Amino acid sequence: MTHTVEKIGGTSMSRVNELVETLFIGARKGDDLYGRVFVVSAFGGITNLLLEHKKTGEAGVYARFADADTDHGWHDALSRVAEEMRVAHRAVLSHAGDLAQADAFVADRIEGARNCLIDLQRLCSYGHFRLAEHMLQIRELLSGLGEAHSAYVTTLLLQRAGVNARFVDLSGWRDEGDVTLETRISQALEGVDPATEMPIVTGYAQCAEGLMREFDRGYSEVTFSCLAALTQASEAIIHKEFHLSSADPKLVGAGVAQKLGHTNYDVADQMSNMGMEAIHPKAAKTLRQADIPLRVTNAFEPEDPGTLIDDKPAERPAVEMVTGLDIIALEVFEQDMVGVKGYDAAILEVLTRHKVRIVSKTSNANTITHYLDTSLTVMKRVEADLAKRYPNAEISARLLSMASAIGRDLKGLSVLTRGLQAIAEVGLASVGASQGPRNVDVQFIVEREDLKPVITALHGALIEQKDLVTKEPVKAAA
Repeated sequence: MTHTVEKIGGTSMSRVNELVETLFIGARKGDDLYGRVFVVSAFGGITNLLLEHKKTGEAGVYARFADADTDHGWHDALSRVAEEMRVAHRAVLSHAGDLAQADAFVADRIEGARNCLIDLQRLCSYGHFRLAEHMLQIRELLSGLGEAHSAYVTTLLLQRAGVNARFVDLSGWRDEGDVTLETRISQALEGVDPATEMPIVTGYAQCAEGLMREFDRGYSEVTFSCLAALTQASEAIIHKEFHLSSADPKLVGAGVAQKLGHTNYDVADQMSNMGMEAIHPKAAKTLRQADIPLRVTNAFEPEDPGTLIDDKPAERPAVEMVTGLDIIALEVFEQDMVGVKGYDAAILEVLTRHKVRIVSKTSNANTITHYLDTSLTVMKRVEADLAKRYPNAEISARLLSMASAIGRDLKGLSVLTRGLQAIAEVGLASVGASQGPRNVDVQFIVEREDLKPVITALHGALIEQKDLVTKEPVKAAA
């Protein structure tokens, strides 16, 4: 049968009771309810408590277990996860029987994980075993708790509403097998008929490849894309709590930001590079190779078709989006660099070793500048390593931001020139700017405090197409 595979993010999952009456059911009845497979993330904030806070880095269970001098830190953190899970499902479940089942599920999974960690600590108290060798498996074990909980609760909620929903657990809980991702999905879906039931699938999947080794927190989108490709879905859909727009509506105005409507995977990759993923690049690659289009919708506006992402070229050149990202500019100046090979490779080796994400880079005869998405703490370690390797080099790190104008086809639009002019018109300046020959993005390097007004100015000039001097819309040619 023709079916879709659809993913719901953590923020939207925290309002899953609202989605029952809109996204899951809405005006659908009977057979129209089915033909959809849902992959769910953990409830908002739960994965942060299990691992570490994605933005602040605050330690969760994983980090406390890894660094524990005593047992109390991670035990308390795990107990907090259990309580927050109960708070999350109490906010969406109302029937006493469903609440009792959800409470029992949390108790079983949390206490099971607690006993596993206690046993591992005891085992590693012997000299032949090293805790560090098991930390990746611990991270995966903890991650799976969040998605298993949200999928189970969602299944209870839908069953109570009369939907034939089925909980599909890919987390490998108490599973003795060590299988590939494709085998894990195939085995879990064996006997499942999307034509007559609604599978609710965990975003985390335990597999021999170890999803977190390569994708870390992006694992749910990898599971989602693999499931779509493996089952030959007609479309892959990601439900967010907002539309993909031409800019952040909070910056340029809710009535000014425009829904993209249609774009391609190339633009999605550029968005990912700027830290605002429509989908993880590796997940996008899986869908592209399987020739499956991706749709990104607002979960709370199910009647809106959202934005379709495929491989079709643009009908005409246009800037489709303006976005920004805080970065750190790492500059290595070495007079002896001229005509000498190897400097760039050595810098890349250091950045790779410290797991620093490179957003962009520029270089000239004696200077290499990398624009990085990382923390100051990591940056200090990088600088120290480079100083040892190049003692005569001038190495500096500067807090900056990058604004980027993105589109499927920017040919002939003079985006770089018009963008610099727009920035100047609001009394600001760009520290640097660049445009590659592929013509899909133009990057403007600015001071951090200037990022928001720069995005607004670029959006006005490049997307709203306001005249740079009069600030009035440009009149169409006769």
